[in-house]
Amino acid sequence: MQWSEIFDAVASRLNSDFAVGDPVAGRWLLAGIVIAAASILIVPLWRLVRPAVTLVHELGHAAVGVLSGRRFTGFVISPDMSGHTTTVGRTSGPGMVLTAAAGYPMPAIIGAGAIQAALAGRAGVVLLLILITLVVALFHARSLFTGGSLVLLIGLDGYLWWAGDRPWAAASVVWLGAVLLIGAWRHLAAVAFHGDRSQDPGLLASATRVPTAVWNLGFMLILAACTWWAWRVLEIPFGLAVEALLGGR
Repeated sequence: MQWSEIFDAVASRLNSDFAVGDPVAGRWLLAGIVIAAASILIVPLWRLVRPAVTLVHELGHAAVGVLSGRRFTGFVISPDMSGHTTTVGRTSGPGMVLTAAAGYPMPAIIGAGAIQAALAGRAGVVLLLILITLVVALFHARSLFTGGSLVLLIGLDGYLWWAGDRPWAAASVVWLGAVLLIGAWRHLAAVAFHGDRSQDPGLLASATRVPTAVWNLGFMLILAACTWWAWRVLEIPFGLAVEALLGGR
């Protein structure tokens, strides 16, 4: 294949991303949600998908930090699935607080948004934005494990994006959205129950003198709002998919 043909194929694929495709529905929608729930609840599967939640958590710190006027210098995801993001700027003030507070809500926000997009026929746009974000993030990786994880995710997402408007590609966006949303609850529950003051809520409490419990409650309210948003989007197509499945038996 010549370079001109490659460029034409990429251009055609990019053009199709901005056309509204078929929303994910029926058995593909059910498959995305059921597999996502299994990915969170079954421990071996959770260990495989947890890096995605941690990655969005850390990039949430980075994105809000940059928007708050801070400089993003790098991040690390460890093999135990913990992570750390470094931004440079003032050590106090609203920018620092917003940056520290962004981590736990971000997977739920992105997850609900991904579900909304997939059900609106915009799964291709989501996959393209993820691809761009991962490539940019790769230049800020500060460990071999982080870089290797990003390269793997770039390959997987690139394959799904190139697959175009096939229903299983759109279903993967629903799966990812549900994993991020449910995974956000699991991450927050872990930090809230363990009470580790080295985690974001404890650091925020030390920086603002607002109790850790209040920060955890605030995060819970944001996650609850995202869950409500996702359910409002899913309620009707999910019900129709279940009816169709049961009616086909």
